[in-house]
Amino acid sequence: MIVKDEFLSRLRKIFDLNLYEVKVWTALLSRGTSTAGELSNISDVPRSRTYDILESLEKKGFIVMKLGKPIKFVALKPDEVVERVKKNLIQRAKDKTKRLETLRGDEVLEELNSLFTKGVKFVEPSDLSGSLRGRQNLYNHLDMMVRDAEKTITIVTTAEGLNRKLEALMPSLEKCKKRGVKIRIAAPIDKNNIKVAKELKRIAEVKNLDKMKARFVVIDSNQLMFMLLDDEKFHPNYDIGVWINTEFFAQALEQLFELAWKEMKAVK
Repeated sequence: MIVKDEFLSRLRKIFDLNLYEVKVWTALLSRGTSTAGELSNISDVPRSRTYDILESLEKKGFIVMKLGKPIKFVALKPDEVVERVKKNLIQRAKDKTKRLETLRGDEVLEELNSLFTKGVKFVEPSDLSGSLRGRQNLYNHLDMMVRDAEKTITIVTTAEGLNRKLEALMPSLEKCKKRGVKIRIAAPIDKNNIKVAKELKRIAEVKNLDKMKARFVVIDSNQLMFMLLDDEKFHPNYDIGVWINTEFFAQALEQLFELAWKEMKAVK
């Protein structure tokens, strides 16, 4: 059986399998029912590893073991596999979420916070900086920054970035609004994001940014995150952001923003 490496690579990413697992699985799919020995020969996976791989695939819901001698394995329909994998992912996510929730108030979390607090005492504010790669990592960090905001949040983004902000940051922004945090958002407004802009108006001042293209966030005039790449030209996985805890730079950038803010038109 010959399966292209590109196809195997896609399967690995989609189903979160290793190379041996996708080889054995596709080999079984091509046969429907087979023994471990036959699958080892077809897939070119060492016989010593084949039983472990089959056991792993069975636990993950890809195949079924048929009782009898010799032991045979039965492939499930790919549609059924997709449904089983989805259910398993959801259940694992729920289990992990429960474990993390139990940490609230637990001595483990208290100890971790104690270590962090003691460590921060020895860090200069300017040292609290770093780079983040990948849009999901950027938004995770942005969400943390927003949740910690006490006075002001300034967001400058692109037209498509405005749509992402609603999905990724809205719950945290709503909580900030209730705490009295002043929120301002500037982005190019067009027919593709006007509904989002009006939705964000519930919790923020939103204005149309038509003379500048930028992506940055300033929190409380001391924390700053700015994105280095044009989100229209680069894949989300390659997006890069820089986070800096610098009152000097953050205030300077916010002062420049104030000049532009006065010239912008509010979303109606």
